[in-house]
Amino acid sequence: MSLFEEASETEAAALRILKNTFGYTDFVGRQREVITHVIEGGDALALMPTGGGKSLCYQIPALVREGVTVVVSPLIALMKDQVDSLQQNDVRAAFLNSSQTAKQAAAVEKQVAKGELDLLYIAPERLMTERGLQTIQQGRVALFAIDEAHCVSQWGHDFRPEYLKLGQLKDVFTDTPMLALTATADARTRQEIIDKLRLHDGKTFVASFDRPNIKFSIALREKPRQKLLDFYEQHHRGHSGIVYCLSRRKTEETAEFLEKQGLHAIPYHAGMDQKTRQRHQDRFIHEEGVIIVATIAFGMGINKPDVRFVVHLDMPKSIEGYYQEVGRAGRDGLPANALLLYGLRDAIMLRQMIEDGNAPEHIRRIQQQKMEALQAFCVSTNCRRQSLLEYFGEEFAPPCNNCDNCLEPPQMWDGALAAKKFLSCVCRTGERFGAGHIVDVLLGKDTVRIEKFAHNKLSTFGIGEELKDKEWRAVARQLAGDGILSANEHGGLKLTDEAWKIMRGERGISFRVEQTRVGSVKKSVERKPQPIVDLDERQMVVFEALRELRNKLAQQQKVPAYAIFQNKTLVEMARTHPVTAEDMRQISGVGDAKIERYATKFIKVLREL
Repeated sequence: MSLFEEASETEAAALRILKNTFGYTDFVGRQREVITHVIEGGDALALMPTGGGKSLCYQIPALVREGVTVVVSPLIALMKDQVDSLQQNDVRAAFLNSSQTAKQAAAVEKQVAKGELDLLYIAPERLMTERGLQTIQQGRVALFAIDEAHCVSQWGHDFRPEYLKLGQLKDVFTDTPMLALTATADARTRQEIIDKLRLHDGKTFVASFDRPNIKFSIALREKPRQKLLDFYEQHHRGHSGIVYCLSRRKTEETAEFLEKQGLHAIPYHAGMDQKTRQRHQDRFIHEEGVIIVATIAFGMGINKPDVRFVVHLDMPKSIEGYYQEVGRAGRDGLPANALLLYGLRDAIMLRQMIEDGNAPEHIRRIQQQKMEALQAFCVSTNCRRQSLLEYFGEEFAPPCNNCDNCLEPPQMWDGALAAKKFLSCVCRTGERFGAGHIVDVLLGKDTVRIEKFAHNKLSTFGIGEELKDKEWRAVARQLAGDGILSANEHGGLKLTDEAWKIMRGERGISFRVEQTRVGSVKKSVERKPQPIVDLDERQMVVFEALRELRNKLAQQQKVPAYAIFQNKTLVEMARTHPVTAEDMRQISGVGDAKIERYATKFIKVLREL
């Protein structure tokens, strides 16, 4: 039976574009529903995981509806990346941003006026100027697509004030549908997106947030650089990846460390000049095997599908931020890894950043709750995937068999007595001191600080000698992660209501034996890239030859390699060995334009092997 036989007229039109233009045979997740609804003129909020096909939800309607689809995008690099990929499929797309000369911008504005574009990418601050609105009013607007829509919400993790004006478009373009898209938003953030963009009459589509190809792992941050290097050598030698750090200084120091190990690592943060940031981002997007070490200034909207790993050397600010960032790995659907290293000091530092921020009190309170939820996630013994999906309101039955807790269930021990000792010591020292001092008191250490405050006279002095220093610090981390301890504005530990329940014996507690290593590693002298997928020897030879051809073509055209073909497409070619244009047409990701441009070249390589 044909794909189109049971489809409505709208769906049939969308399916033809999906196959002929983009080279895919069917929709995934809730793409079909979103695309059909938008083509028929409805407003919508679509929540799909990073790599879940959000772009097609507005790109296909753009090719069906009359006029130009205006895509509001927050990043210059993303605009160029998307336009490069669309032009590879012979889609009429362009962007307007500050990277262009006045002459280049005027040429694009002229294309809009003449109706020569199907998609126009533009930043919100440029769109909402008098000239920006006049530009798009010269032609017919088919659709507004608001990408990274969580930026409109003060509850979200990437709030951008310039997004707040976008709701005004409804006053001018009363009959033009609007589609808001984001990868991560809890219920509060979703409602604010709807309110600010005035989508009350639209539909909300929530796809599964699950990214089954990503393995989630969390470990204690001890010797973090060595742990990072071991993780890379064990799993991702020769692959592209992102390493996130909390501070600018740490990004530069970590990148320098990796460079000294012979790896291709470059830093990225907001303190660098624009030209350097752009050069580093371009290297990461266009080259293979590059590791970018960055603050969260990097990444939103990055479309590179072959990022094989994301490592957090510091805790993010929220589960939304964490999931948005790890979602940049494995967008091609092939296996990827996410590693988060955590410590108690992170929570104290993040709490201080929240307190020192300019946000109103109610916003800071929400930020604090989100940070505490992430802390709890770090020390949880539950399936990581279940915890993440439940946070976003999605049910998931464990085990996922692709996270550290499922693959290596943590060992547990009864912590009731240890918790009482630790909490009692926090109380008796006045809820003013950090974990290090509390541990020193419990171990009966003779320090200047302990003597200064006469803490060697307390009943808790020296009562904790059954545990080692590291073990007591693990107790502190897990008490904080479980919401039993919090921190004051100076970083001192203080008791919560839950702490008193433990002190009174009203609830028990168990602690996990913390994971301190990522795994044993045998370093390779040759540093050969590790295979991305499980191909046999012959197939791997074919894959590498196809990748070499793709990279050569990409360099000639000055576009990212994946704009020509993604790794997933090359893997399928290596496995099925197409030797005619019709064979090639059956490969996922190969549409009409790419058949015409590339089929002969790739078939020639395939026939020779």
